[in-house]
Amino acid sequence: MYAGKARAYTNIALIKYWGKKNEQLILPMNNSLSLTLDAFYTETTVIFDASLTKDSFVLDGTLQDAKQTTKVSKFLDLVRQQYKISLFARVESQNFVPTAAGLASSASGLAALAGACSQALNLQLNETELSRLARRGSGSACRSIFGGFAEWQKGDSDQTSFAQEIPADGWENDLAMLFVLVDDGIKDISSRDGMKRTVETSSFYSGWLETIEADLATAKQAIAAKDFNKLGEVTEANGLRMHGTTLGAVPPFTYWSPESLNVMQLVRTAREQGLPCYFTMDAGPNVKILVEKKNLAALKNILAEHFSEQQLITAHAGPKITLLPLERSEEL
Repeated sequence: MYAGKARAYTNIALIKYWGKKNEQLILPMNNSLSLTLDAFYTETTVIFDASLTKDSFVLDGTLQDAKQTTKVSKFLDLVRQQYKISLFARVESQNFVPTAAGLASSASGLAALAGACSQALNLQLNETELSRLARRGSGSACRSIFGGFAEWQKGDSDQTSFAQEIPADGWENDLAMLFVLVDDGIKDISSRDGMKRTVETSSFYSGWLETIEADLATAKQAIAAKDFNKLGEVTEANGLRMHGTTLGAVPPFTYWSPESLNVMQLVRTAREQGLPCYFTMDAGPNVKILVEKKNLAALKNILAEHFSEQQLITAHAGPKITLLPLERSEEL
């Protein structure tokens, strides 16, 4: 038996990944840039065991059915193929993230699984290799290997598509993100299905791709200059353009809810009143607001007039993936 355990944190794309050019290899249509956050994470243990006759997957203490186990098994198949092993595995994962609620649980989950597999099999993968492996489970997982800011290089092959850390000289620690959970339920349209429909049918998609390089350049310039407003402006504009592509899909769809729109307006109003803050959204109705730490309390007070304390979650810049010691009950 071989066992490993890892913790990985979720990341939020400031410059979005939306669409694949290769579904099997999970190669994206464009580069993306993210901030890893400390508030949401996944801890995963994997045990490869010769006595097992199939893979099993336990999530938050509940044994998952065949459908839920398939994604994990496909990733384990890739590991088995690449590293020449034939053992089945038991995977136990605890999500400190609302699953499938637009808060990137797949990113932290698959990054943690990649790290646990690397530890269990003593693969000694470096960060680039681990990022490349995590990408095969979930595209955005490749960015959760790194703390702070990271850029996913789209590449043109399995070997050339991985994330890299963007040095920020510690400036990321001056930032915060306020999550407004307007809906913690499971989405009607998954991000995978949504981006596939958008790429294949949206009349707005080509326009989206044409803006990416400029947005990435602006974001990286802002990080280098520690220019919060510049980073916030491009983050907000890029997110809006991504969501705009879904309205041009066939049939059209949106991840926004009336409450999402309400939060966006509250952010605009706060900004007009002199509080710098900027919103972004992933494939779900929940809104994330980028703000400087020094203004976080003031922003939270504004939102607290409209949402409960449970709906407002604060996050700061998070660390890179961590390999963990096995607990006594998990030791072999």
